[in-house]
Amino acid sequence: MNRRHLLAIESSCDETASAVIRDDGKILSSIVASQDQLHAEFGGVVPEIASRAHVTRIVPVLSSALDAAGISRTDLAAVAVTSEPGLVGSLLVGLTAAKTLAMCLDIPLVTVNHIEAHVYACGLDEQGPIFPCVGFVVSGGHTSLYDCVSAVDFRLIGGTTDDAAGEAFDKVARILGLPYPGGPSVAAAAESGNPRAFDMPRPMLKNPGLDFSFSGLKTAVLYAARGVPGPEQLSETPVDRVPDLAASFQAAVVDVLVQKARRALKQTRHRRLCVGGGVAANRHLRDQLTAMAQQENIELRIAPLKYCTDNAAMAAIAWEYLRAGRTADLDADVLPGLVRRRSPHATSASPGSS
Repeated sequence: MNRRHLLAIESSCDETASAVIRDDGKILSSIVASQDQLHAEFGGVVPEIASRAHVTRIVPVLSSALDAAGISRTDLAAVAVTSEPGLVGSLLVGLTAAKTLAMCLDIPLVTVNHIEAHVYACGLDEQGPIFPCVGFVVSGGHTSLYDCVSAVDFRLIGGTTDDAAGEAFDKVARILGLPYPGGPSVAAAAESGNPRAFDMPRPMLKNPGLDFSFSGLKTAVLYAARGVPGPEQLSETPVDRVPDLAASFQAAVVDVLVQKARRALKQTRHRRLCVGGGVAANRHLRDQLTAMAQQENIELRIAPLKYCTDNAAMAAIAWEYLRAGRTADLDADVLPGLVRRRSPHATSASPGSS
């Protein structure tokens, strides 16, 4: 039998997802089970809750992906799974499921870097080749800039030193009394606000490098919302300040993201910028990136909205690994830590051998 289908698994954080991808890149199914309601009362993802939810959802999600694609397990050529970076418990659930399938079906196992897959999402749905490019991932856990030569050659050239952009949105949402997830909530509140009402800092924008820092901006929002620490500091943000604070915060984040992206393009001399991750769904960011791309006369590729937040379809990058002969052993482990300066896929070692 000519097996042309790959089953992808994503469980790096709080989304249990699976997709079936044909060898020509066509996404036959993409199933995502969200955990937003489970974490809403905490204003952020609770790792233990996330991993337990993955355990109960992983098998139904995998079955749904196969059913929606109209194929059976015997049609699979390989199984791909996110192994880095992410929450260790969450990653282990997905990796265990993938190893089990690979062993039982006697098919290759491919481990995928979640952040690199976000960049690859910019080329899904037959949008065309994306390499070489500057890859820019802006999400809840990551704010990373890559020099991308090919699908198997990524070099990290900039990242966050503390809070990621999406994490800052979540924390500011809590300060402003807005619901989780913070990205959509802050963006909605900002629609009726004045982005120049509060003079927010643009962290590290004057630094010559490509790294980011958003913790200080988050603190600036807190002080503007409730006052400096002391007996007169408010316990809650006055409702009438929320729209202007949301708009001012969002404008500061977007300014930093856009200018750092511009700087990365000039440094690498690439003429294409590919942007993925949950924050890439932010309309103001998309508008400002579009304006910058027109000014710099470069091609801008932003991942389709349905592939911005965590999903398994973006693991279509695994077909590229397979063609390069890069598969993982069944003793492959998760790498939950921060993204590294050089991707393991840029070497001759298999992703699971490190």
